[in-house]
Amino acid sequence: MGKKAASRSAKPTTTEAHEIPASELTPDPRTGGDVLVEAMRAAGVEVAFGVISIHNMPLVEAVDRDLRFVPVRHEAAAINAADGYARATGGIGVAITSTGTGAGNAAGAMLEALTAQSPVLHVTGNINVDLIGEGKGAYHEVPRQLDMLAAVSAHAVRIETARQPAAVLAEAIRVLRTAPTGPVSVDWPIDLQYTADPAEQNKVGDRDPQLRSGSRRDLERAVELMRQAKRPLIWAGGGARRVGPAVTALAEAWGAGVLTGANGRGAVPEDHPLCVGNFAAEEDLAEIISDADCLLTIGSHLRGNETRNFELPLPANHVQIDLDPEAIGRNYPVSVGLQADARVVIPAMVEELGVTDTDGDWPDRIAAGARAVRKSHRKDIGAYAQICDSMRKRMPRRSPIVRDVSTPGSSWGNRLLPIYDPTDNLYAAGGGIGQGLATAIGAAVARPSDPVLLLVGDGGLAVHLGELAVLAAEQPRVIAVVFNDGGYGVLRNMQKARGAKKRAVDLATPDFEALAVSFGLPHRRVDSAEGFDKALKKAVRKDGPTIIEVMVPKLRPRPADLVPPTSVP
Repeated sequence: MGKKAASRSAKPTTTEAHEIPASELTPDPRTGGDVLVEAMRAAGVEVAFGVISIHNMPLVEAVDRDLRFVPVRHEAAAINAADGYARATGGIGVAITSTGTGAGNAAGAMLEALTAQSPVLHVTGNINVDLIGEGKGAYHEVPRQLDMLAAVSAHAVRIETARQPAAVLAEAIRVLRTAPTGPVSVDWPIDLQYTADPAEQNKVGDRDPQLRSGSRRDLERAVELMRQAKRPLIWAGGGARRVGPAVTALAEAWGAGVLTGANGRGAVPEDHPLCVGNFAAEEDLAEIISDADCLLTIGSHLRGNETRNFELPLPANHVQIDLDPEAIGRNYPVSVGLQADARVVIPAMVEELGVTDTDGDWPDRIAAGARAVRKSHRKDIGAYAQICDSMRKRMPRRSPIVRDVSTPGSSWGNRLLPIYDPTDNLYAAGGGIGQGLATAIGAAVARPSDPVLLLVGDGGLAVHLGELAVLAAEQPRVIAVVFNDGGYGVLRNMQKARGAKKRAVDLATPDFEALAVSFGLPHRRVDSAEGFDKALKKAVRKDGPTIIEVMVPKLRPRPADLVPPTSVP
């Protein structure tokens, strides 16, 4: 019995994240890390992503001990992964970085979260509180760190005493849950991380996020205008992502076709007969849009890249819902503007609308237009059309689909590849290349039972090759499809279209198979749509990650060159 008991006690004890020998399970002193753990638990978040440092060690150690800490290789990747986690769950993502260069490294990814309005809690270290701003050359010191964080965050705050962390974190989480959402940065000096006693924290406020309902009079005016419509349209932007089934219910009650921006995809499932999708600027829809007599815009700023640089003709009868008062009527005139949360207004509209008198053939015209624009788009993408079909056929309906900035991701991936729920729609809203791999890792950690599909180019993957180590270590179900054309394909096409000489677009590209082998990752190289389908079929069955490398120059039929509609003087 003694030998058996000794043998059992020598086995590692398993936590959620790692196996730890029992001999190492000694009690840790309670620090600010415990305060962070309690705040994360209160917010329903079980995972944080980050890079450990001497200026965040108490935080990382507590999260790793009590919850799950996913160590990435770069601070920007920590933010991207937390962003992916937030988008895939509809909740909050948490990232932990260090001070100085570490916090600076996170800035670009924070801009992505800011653009996408992702609720990311960014907790970053700092030097001792009494040294901040003194310029004495403390290790990792950076001037005006809080100013930098404020520039890339929706809100930024510094913890200034050992009793503040619980209240500051609680307020940060309240802000993260209050629409319009966006990333929040908490600057936490290292001495206050160690000395923050969980038992001696200031009182935490209990204010709940408030949903702005808007003016009842504006709602009535909007509904009255909508009742008169015969050929209505809805434009669903990022503000429609969290509304839920009410957007579909409104479209059906009103008989409205649904256009989306890239950030609103999935607000109505894209196989719904009233859903046109992210094709508003396409010529095949020009007649439908010109014939429409009322437009309801939900949480979209009707940006230039989605409206032919603001020249797309939209109906004069225009109802716009947005929490930002400055966005209402900024890019297109409105008949009625509602400064309100769509989560409140859209269900109220469904209830108030009642019987409508839409033209009998309007829903059929919408469905025909959706088919026509997709058929037209397929003509230009060659073998990508079959690859797109394979993705939708092989991936589960509710798999998160991540698109990095690449020719496939930015063209047919952002339009033709169907999305059925907003939490499955993950793409680079800010247009920054190379963020897809970490975003996919975050989504896969958030939803471990759903395989995550990543579309990324060879140039984009090269930005954060180190995160392949995270794929190997954490084994998330990420299927990374690398479209290898040996450089920056979109920019190469733009230079070609201008008759300019190719410069800085052809890159030295690694042997991805050898790279995958070095990390112990499964890899498959394909050069046809048929080969891709076979590789994807196998990858979906695996519990861990897979890399599928598509040799773009060998694809037949060849895709047409994608040249984005940019204005060159």
